[in-house]
Amino acid sequence: MHKWTWIQADIRQCHMQDPTIEGPENDKDRENDKEKKAVVCVEGNIASGKTTCLEFFSNTTDVEVLMEPVLKWRNVRGHNPLGLMYHNASRWGLTLQTYVQLTMLDQHTRPQMSPVRLMERSIYSARYIFVENLYRSGKMPEVDYVILSEWFDWLIRNIDISVDLIVYLRTTPEICYQRLKTRCREEERIIPMEYLSAIHHLYEEWLVTGSLFPAAAPVLVIEADHDLEKMLELFEQNRARILTPDNWKHGL
Repeated sequence: MHKWTWIQADIRQCHMQDPTIEGPENDKDRENDKEKKAVVCVEGNIASGKTTCLEFFSNTTDVEVLMEPVLKWRNVRGHNPLGLMYHNASRWGLTLQTYVQLTMLDQHTRPQMSPVRLMERSIYSARYIFVENLYRSGKMPEVDYVILSEWFDWLIRNIDISVDLIVYLRTTPEICYQRLKTRCREEERIIPMEYLSAIHHLYEEWLVTGSLFPAAAPVLVIEADHDLEKMLELFEQNRARILTPDNWKHGL
């Protein structure tokens, strides 16, 4: 039997300053509208099964899915910052992560049409995992790290990009590496095992031990080393845990 781990974190409170709001009634309407909608971020290492998870729930009523905007990272007016970063992280790390932060901010802030939104990763993992890894590995100068951190801190202070649940697909680096070799993404062919291990350890620090940064929401950990058939079973078994906001409040 698989154990589901909940980590109740301090949820960072963010407020958007909107000069068009005229009075308390509008504030109340916005709060009521926010209460009716929820954001779930599916997190995990490269090839941990995030896309499979989102595709599984994509046809669910009252659920909208936002995939990670990888296509944008691979083609910015004819340039491929994702590929450049994988080939020379020291030179292109800041370039890519600046654009990642922008595109993830767009994901978080675009109008939500359904009661539940499922997002592949988040602006939080962009900062806490991938920027952090570049800095720790010596591939990002401290000045670049500080500037990106200042931007991130300003965003979470001034814009409501809060999330309600984080689903962490916990996968060993070895399994991720095996899966990586079976899919055809040009940029990923040169990713070494060491990189996947580093990303895994950062995710563990952030979402399991809580020793890296505070999680932005309660965390549901799903052991995701299984084959596709078993993973689909687990997603179905945990449909209510993932898609029902009342469960998150009570830690179920």
